[in-house]
Amino acid sequence: LLLGTDFNINSLPLPRKAHHDWALFHEESPKNNYKLFHEPVVTLFNYTATFSRHSHLPLTTQYLEGVEVLKSLRYLVPLRSKNNLRSRLAPLVYVQSDCDPPSDRDSYVRELMTYIEVDSYGECLRNKDLPQQLKNPASMDADGFYRIIAQYKFILAFENAVCDDYITEKFWRPLKLGVVPVYYGSPSIADWLPSNRSAILVSEFAHPRELASYIRQLDHDDSLYEAYIEWKLKGEVSNRRLLAALRERKWGVQDVRQDNYIDAFECMVCSKVWDNIRLREKGLPPKRWQADVMHLSCPEPAVFAFSPLAPRRSSLREMWIPSFEQSKKEAQALRWLVDRNKNFSAQEFWALVFKD
Repeated sequence: LLLGTDFNINSLPLPRKAHHDWALFHEESPKNNYKLFHEPVVTLFNYTATFSRHSHLPLTTQYLEGVEVLKSLRYLVPLRSKNNLRSRLAPLVYVQSDCDPPSDRDSYVRELMTYIEVDSYGECLRNKDLPQQLKNPASMDADGFYRIIAQYKFILAFENAVCDDYITEKFWRPLKLGVVPVYYGSPSIADWLPSNRSAILVSEFAHPRELASYIRQLDHDDSLYEAYIEWKLKGEVSNRRLLAALRERKWGVQDVRQDNYIDAFECMVCSKVWDNIRLREKGLPPKRWQADVMHLSCPEPAVFAFSPLAPRRSSLREMWIPSFEQSKKEAQALRWLVDRNKNFSAQEFWALVFKD
């Protein structure tokens, strides 16, 4: 069983025999290990636990404790109070300290800020400070932090990468707090909304200017805004896919009564291995489990370019896109060496990667 974040070219035990099963646990963003996200590498594994719904143990809801936290009104600030707070708070809040990731979110938010006021508390595009005791990133789940963020009408919930089903606390947190998420990230996010109208999807707007105009409209019209929190006020989570995923998962989040997802994955793999041992003992062929490209699927990072004034140099162009391109070569080289089924050196690997 291999952890994706720690995976490197020396991780795979070779030579591999026919009955050797490999399992991959990787719940994180592709920015932590891009070569895993290409078909030559991900298909080396028999079992997977990833953020994808297609994984053998899907971790799509890994940041959501359960349906009750979505329904909870504990942190909900009444709309009348939020309207009064608008005299000193922007309609939108942004809290990020991991700047310039593959999703290029800071470029989008920077452009959005030219059309509408945004309070930004993190290291990225910061224009407002948190209290000293909440500046530590570990405080982002603190009650005091929740109370501050819950005062806003909208939260810019932008993931660090764009991948189907890669959904983090950035999306679930505002829903728990009774704030409308303005979401950018997973293209499949509509499949996981608590209700049809519970988030504003950036992908539905051609330009930040249009998004700003829409948010301003909601900010000025209570009835339009309340349509996005009606599900919360009524405690109605209507998404059957989401409800089923929470009900059927074999692990819990911050729940000592349940296994965590690593233990659940280990148990799942162990169970399937033993099933095959018993089949062999009966003279029957074992069942072959195989990962496919849908178990970890992320497109190449893309750059936002909103105007001729957009900077031509960016971390995305300088680092993430070249890193993605090189990771494809690394994946192909690693697959060739593994298929050869002999131990190899780092020198052999890199020679293949940079072979013309």
